[in-house]
Amino acid sequence: MSDGLDKMAGIFLDEANDLLDKLEDYLLELEQNPQDMETISAVFRSMHTIKGSAGMFGFNKVSKFTHQAENTFDEVRNGRVFVSSELITLTLQARDHIRNMLSDEDSPEIQAESDRLVAEFQSYLLSHDVEKQNKSAEPETTEENADETLTLEQFSEPVETLAASEAPVDADEEHEEVTWRITFEPSLDVFINGTRPHALIAELADLGKASIYPYFRAIPSLEDIDPTKCYMSWEIILTTKKTQNDIKDVFIFLDDSSKVNVEKLFDGTQQTEKPKRLGEILIEKNLITQEQIDDALGTQKPLGTILTEKNLVSKEDVNAALAEQKHIKEVNEKKNQEINSQTIKVNSEKLDKLIDLVGELVTFNARLTQLSSQMTNSPLQTLGEQGERLILELRDTTMDMRMLPIGTIFSRFRRLVRDLSSEMGKNIELVTEGAETELDKTVIEKLNDSLVHLIRNSVDHGVEKPEDRKAKGKPEKGTVKLCAQHAGAFVLITIEDDGAGLNFEKIRQKGIDRGLISANDELSENEIGELIFMPGFSTADKVTSVSGRGVGMDVVKRDITALGGTVSISSKQGEGTKFTLKLPLTLAIIEGILVKLGDFHYVIPLSNVVECLEFETLPIKKGKFCSAMKVRDEMLPFIDLRTFFGVEGDAPSIRQMVIVTDQNSRIGLVIDKVIGNYQTVIKPLGPLYQNAEGLSGATIMGDGSVALIIDVYKLSDIVRELDVNS
Repeated sequence: MSDGLDKMAGIFLDEANDLLDKLEDYLLELEQNPQDMETISAVFRSMHTIKGSAGMFGFNKVSKFTHQAENTFDEVRNGRVFVSSELITLTLQARDHIRNMLSDEDSPEIQAESDRLVAEFQSYLLSHDVEKQNKSAEPETTEENADETLTLEQFSEPVETLAASEAPVDADEEHEEVTWRITFEPSLDVFINGTRPHALIAELADLGKASIYPYFRAIPSLEDIDPTKCYMSWEIILTTKKTQNDIKDVFIFLDDSSKVNVEKLFDGTQQTEKPKRLGEILIEKNLITQEQIDDALGTQKPLGTILTEKNLVSKEDVNAALAEQKHIKEVNEKKNQEINSQTIKVNSEKLDKLIDLVGELVTFNARLTQLSSQMTNSPLQTLGEQGERLILELRDTTMDMRMLPIGTIFSRFRRLVRDLSSEMGKNIELVTEGAETELDKTVIEKLNDSLVHLIRNSVDHGVEKPEDRKAKGKPEKGTVKLCAQHAGAFVLITIEDDGAGLNFEKIRQKGIDRGLISANDELSENEIGELIFMPGFSTADKVTSVSGRGVGMDVVKRDITALGGTVSISSKQGEGTKFTLKLPLTLAIIEGILVKLGDFHYVIPLSNVVECLEFETLPIKKGKFCSAMKVRDEMLPFIDLRTFFGVEGDAPSIRQMVIVTDQNSRIGLVIDKVIGNYQTVIKPLGPLYQNAEGLSGATIMGDGSVALIIDVYKLSDIVRELDVNS
């Protein structure tokens, strides 16, 4: 029983931490929109849930403390207290304190902090009570009001909510999703009045999920058509949270001769009912009677076919009813999925074990395929192909399970920027883009610290103080922009600020002082910028709680490199600095092209491959590995990998070239032979080979031999650094 309770308590702690993360997001959103009642309600609900669950699992002090903050937001929700940055800061502190209490709620330090925060909430309520401020503005006060105070005991008691008629109304919370049937019959002269029926229908579709069925039956023959007349009509089935008045407002400027009928079909409480049958819909629309339906059902043909053959209803009426039936069915299915959907939390170690097993299956299947081809055994080859298909599907499903939107860590940095900018007396806004970009969970977990260092660097060294920005003609509020986007098998993450930019002369001098470069070295701005990634390097004039110790940027480069990625920097003095991280989507399995050099196999990531060519001679001097040749009237730099990797033996008379791209440019990789597509389970290189240029990892082939994985990006950098035409 004890184990069961411990397990339940563990589930509570996981859920509580998730709620605290959401609470932080809600509070930061509320600071930007203090009047947003939906966000205020979300804050209240989060704290209310934490309070109730904590009490249920014996965290009584957590429950009691959370009740204080909950009461304050109950007052906010009921319009008696307003939101300010002071309240946001106080509630964020309370949120952090609740997380600390979940670890140890009985320590004296925790209790002292609880008392301080309770007193702060009490003081805020007393000083920001709207009703009291209004009463204090009156010329006279009663003795009762003059003596009114709020004691700690009163503060901890539940506060009664306003009556429904007095409480602020949140439109989105008040209205359930409703499905409507809208019949729209424009007048013949609707075009003359300047009305565009299709624009009205598009406006309706923007209100929610819409199924639109047009009626053409009133259109005359071609010789009788008047292009200035409107002969069509429409039936629209609309599922929306908007009211009937909102729907009618779409047609507010429609002429009086046009007809619009809005009829309610289902409300939110009925959406899970079984959809109506075709006959029921036709009866409901007064197109047919129940007796006629009963007569038609005696045959074996579909009801719609029977009714149209008997000329009881038109084919258009049947199709419109079928469209309505389909719409309601889809709405109901979506509603049921939302009700029945469940999320199961899986231990990350189990997920890692699963991907390891899938990797082993991929290797096993490659070996099976190789063996079956050598034996020329048809049944075995068929089994191998079937196994490959199943393993591919299993691999994709497993990889999808590991993929998370990068926004799961983006949201953490809003609080970081807020706190740091407040501490430094700066006004900085964090802007995020591409939060939905998905990345392997392992990469995301290891990426967090690097992003923290880069954002702290932008806040501290990048964005100037408001008075300095104003003197430079910049807006007083600075911006740190965090963006993510897919680039083939990689994700590009950029951290960009609109601050002062890098002081290249200062960085160069610091590099000379620390012995990293000599005074005679001639370095480009990019090379000078790379110095900030050296261990112990810092341009801060004094050590602060944020920077100055020279720890951080070197860790960033080391961690990103360990993930198989790269980090680059670009800056323009006076305009800002931009860091770009290039990271692999996954660290586990990739699709590749298997190629051969002598007796050795290599894998080129398929996401980088553009095309393959074949030729007999190479325009390259003996002993060199890099040159250029004309391909389709374009000079293409290339690397002879046989020479680059020092592969012994004579090259074949006919060579092949794989043209690859690094998103910025194209290069050719000259190899002996392309073998074909290959699923690659990535294995890291050992410590002795960490500095091997042009390689990013290895994989085990079906026969047990090792194939090395080509690092396209590193080879591309090498080409750019060399004069390929010399």
